Formats: sequence, C-alpha cells, structure tokens
Amino acid sequence: MEKNTKGKSSLIMGGQMSRKHFPLNYSWIFLFLACLVLWVMFYSENITDHITCRLSELKMNVPTTKAPTPNSTTLKRPTEPPQPVSICSYHSVLPEDALEVEQLKESIAWPETPSLPSNFSLNDTSGPAHSTFTILPRNSGGGWRVGDQLEVLIQITDFHGRPKSSGGDVLLARLHNPTLFAGVAGRVLDHHNGSYTAVFSLLWEGSAHVEVTLVHPSEAVTVLERITQQNPGRVSLKGIFRSGSVTEATACNVCLKAPPEKLCNFTDIRTGEPWFCYKPKKLKCEHRVIHSFGGFGLKLKPMEDQLFQRGVNMKVLIQSSGPSNITILPKLKVLNETVPTNTSGGSVNAQPAGYYYQGIWRALDGTTVHQLTNNSAISQCLSGKVLHLYGDSTIRQWFEYLISAAPDLKKFDLKSRTQTGPFMALNYAKNILVTFRCHAPPIRFGNLPVSQARYIANELDGLVGGENTAIVIGVWSHFSTFPVEVYIRRLLSIRRAVERLLTRAPGTLVIIRTANPKALSLYETLTNSDWFSIQRDKILRTIFKGVNVRFVDAWEMTLAHYLPHNLHPQRPIISIMLNVVLSHICSPAGNFTETKTL
Repeated sequence: MEKNTKGKSSLIMGGQMSRKHFPLNYSWIFLFLACLVLWVMFYSENITDHITCRLSELKMNVPTTKAPTPNSTTLKRPTEPPQPVSICSYHSVLPEDALEVEQLKESIAWPETPSLPSNFSLNDTSGPAHSTFTILPRNSGGGWRVGDQLEVLIQITDFHGRPKSSGGDVLLARLHNPTLFAGVAGRVLDHHNGSYTAVFSLLWEGSAHVEVTLVHPSEAVTVLERITQQNPGRVSLKGIFRSGSVTEATACNVCLKAPPEKLCNFTDIRTGEPWFCYKPKKLKCEHRVIHSFGGFGLKLKPMEDQLFQRGVNMKVLIQSSGPSNITILPKLKVLNETVPTNTSGGSVNAQPAGYYYQGIWRALDGTTVHQLTNNSAISQCLSGKVLHLYGDSTIRQWFEYLISAAPDLKKFDLKSRTQTGPFMALNYAKNILVTFRCHAPPIRFGNLPVSQARYIANELDGLVGGENTAIVIGVWSHFSTFPVEVYIRRLLSIRRAVERLLTRAPGTLVIIRTANPKALSLYETLTNSDWFSIQRDKILRTIFKGVNVRFVDAWEMTLAHYLPHNLHPQRPIISIMLNVVLSHICSPAGNFTETKTL
C-alpha cells in the first residue's frame, strides 16, 4: 500500500510538474500561430475585401451621411487608379414596379423622328409655311350637327413645300367660336407618313373655326429626346450647407456620378426617392439647410437652336387649304327621338373632357360645374372643410387665387418664403382650413428650406382624412428634364399613399391636376416643352386610372380657351379650374349658380 501510494503521488506530482512546464514548451507555438493569423489578415486580398465590404455595408445604414455601396461590387486592390463608381441611376425603379414602368413607357412611345446630320438644313425640316389642313366632308353628307365628329386632315411639309414622309411632329388642335366664347380641344392622330388627323366633337350650335398649331417639328423632338437621355442633369440644383459662419454649396440631383465616399445620400427612407449631393469640403452632410436652383447651362449643337424659333417653327399656326369654318346645326329629332350622329371617317372619337360655351366650362363626365366666384359662395362651399394643396407653382397659384377671391380666408403668417411656402389660410367662423405645400426635389425653386422639402406620399400618410377632407395634387412641371422613370417613380409612390389614405378614410376626396400647355422660348422648350408635358400628362392619367380620384383637366381647359397658353394660366382660366375643384368638394345643395347643358 505504501508503495502504491508513492506511485500515485508521483503521478500527481508529475502531472503538476507537466502543467508547470507547459507554457514554457508551447508558448512559442501559440505566439507563432498568432503572428501567422495577423500576417494573413493584413496580406490576404480576400479577407481585406471582406472587411472593406462589411464597413461599406455598415455605412449604408446611415443614409444621411454616406451613399450606399452596391452589393454587386467587390473592392479589389487595383493595379491602376479606380474609376468613379456610379451608385445610382436616373432609370432605376423598384423591382415590383418594373413591369408597369415598361408598359407606361410603351404607352408614350413617340413615332420615330429623323436623325440630324451635323450639316442639316432648316429648309429640309418640318415647317408651317407650306403645311396645310383640310376639313373632311361629313360621312353621310349634309350639314354638320351637334353631336357629330369633325375630322381634319393635316399635311406637314418642309420649308421647300415638299411633303414629309415621316411622323413625329408635335401638333395641337382646337375648335372655337370667339363670339360664343366656345371652344373644345381636338385629338391629333399621327399616321407616321407626314399626315395627321385632328378629330373634334361638335358640341354647340352655330359657327366653329378650326385651329391647328405646329408646336415642334419632328427634328426638334430628335434633339429633345437626345438631351433628355444624355443630359438629364442639365438643370443645376444645389444644396446649401451651413454651420456657424461657414457656408458651402455643392451640386445635387437624383443621381450623381461619384464614388460613395464623395456623396451625401439623402434618399428618403420611407418612399425610397433618391437624392444625392456632393460632400462639402469643410462641413458634414448633416449641415445641409437649403435646397436651391442654380440655373441652366446646356448648350445645343451648332444649328440646333434654329429648330426652336418662335414665329418660325415653334407654336405657329398652320393654314387651311380651303375653308376653316363650319356651321353646326341642331341635332335632328324624329318623334322626340334623336337621330344618331355622324363622323367623317367613323373610326375615331375625340372624347374631350369638356368644352367651353359662353365662357363656362361644361364637363362631359357628368360633373355639374357650379360657378363659385365670390367670397360667400366659396366660403359656403368650404364650410367645415379641410383642403390640402400639394404640388408645384401651378398648385400654389390655386392657393393664391382662393385667398384673393375669398377674403374671409385669412392667410396665417408662417414666415415662409413666397415661392416655396408652406402656406395656411383659415376662416374661423366657417371652420375652414386651406394649406399649400410644395413637393420635394427635384424642384426648381430659388431657396427651399430642407426642413420643408417633404415628399407628398409622406404627407398623405400623416393625414387622418375623412368626408370633410379634400386633397389636391399637381406634380409635373419640374420633372420634364429627367428621363420618365424619375416621374413614374414619384407618381407611383404618391399613388400608393393615396390608396392607403382611401383605405383608412374612404370618404376623403382626392383631386389630380393635369399638366397644361404653355408659352415657349428656347429655355422653356429645353426644360419644360409641351412635348415633355404631353408624355408626362399621359403617364399621370394612366397611373391614376382606376383609383378613386377626380381629375381637373388643366390641359384641355387651357388648350380650348381663347387666352394664350401660359405655364401659369391667366386668372379667368384659374377661376374656371377652381370652379371644377369646388364643385367636386361641394354638394349640389346651396345657393350655387349651376351651368346649363345644351
């Protein structure tokens, strides 16, 4: 036993001694392994890349200070200086919207327009001097009657008088009677061979004069298409950064070509709407305080400015090859039954939204338009209501009209800028609230405080809504210089917010204002041409088709009116537009003067 005990003690003692000698025998091994790991971490490209990418991913979680790094980009140690990486695109859309976006783009596809050689001659382009239109005879003979469709054939020629063989010219048409203060917009169809058909609904008795306008020759459209694709950032937009006495300004836009570390990423986290600014040199991204318009600097190629000449080939009337007037007779009635109407060709319907007669707009969608032009009528209509106006300066114009036409609406001084707002007007006695807020960038306003640059979709998500709430939305003018995806993306986010609002508050009234034609200069054309507006107007109507909203057809209401086109229509047209808005808001009851239909 004693011997065994000594053996066990020796084993125990031996084990303890082994553990005591362990650090001495193996510490060099662990030290060697640690150095090896550190060497691999610092000199392995794969591990370095992994660390770099993980840091970039962490930076993506701070959208106001860093631009996101694309997941598909792997950073390698280059043998040459790296090229700037674009982390954004003017054409990007949400994956779930991709199919709808493609369908929308197909719906506005413009006929192919002629290419422009560097030495092109203006005389070979579409011109109004020798172009003509011809009123086609009534299909079943006899005189024109109320309810018929009038068709007019338009033939475009060049300045030599040679007929064009391709389409793509931008044309507007209207039928009007200055004596009756009557007018209706026509629908123009492109036959892709230099000829076009304008179709009009005949809606009043008496005389009617056909008017066809060449807005742009097809060659001008070629230029407009090119600059939109090649120079989408041709309007200068800036961010003003300020901290203490230090102020810096940098370029901003929907997309900027620069590596992430050189950009401030202000993409809206709720809508996903992208917005970037170049980083200021001294200040931080969080110091941005103002969104600003910095001007326009695009230069056309030689000779191209000749395609945009007022009085020569831009917004110029086309002459008739024969009579330009018709006489419209009353509808025929046999045994108290109205005889079916006739058309020239019988295949096309103009389908206007409405028309003017005796200066009053008569909607053709069943809406009764009340004449609410004085303080008491407007106040009675809006009594107990909340009216929110969202959009650009064409919507701000409506706010300005309301507070001038209804002095009982007192503008509350929010110390905001005249151009940008926001604005608020109150009528305490009638419990009326009217507000205006401009949409978020892109917007060509002088100085918009960043704190007030709010996306319409986010504003709608913050509303309670209900039967006493009306919303007006007008977004179009400031998106003309960008590829259509930018506009589509904005409208889809607004549509989703409208649908959410109508789901939680079905009684809410939502009204959409369309675009309108305008006077054109070279600058206006390159930033806000009617051609841009025609396309975006069609997109707007298509996106909100099937949604429970009302439209104010500013396009037709401006085109059909006798007053000249203007980005901000003159007061008589604004008054008529507001009559339509208020008629949607008000019930038929009350002391309203209703329009009378024929």
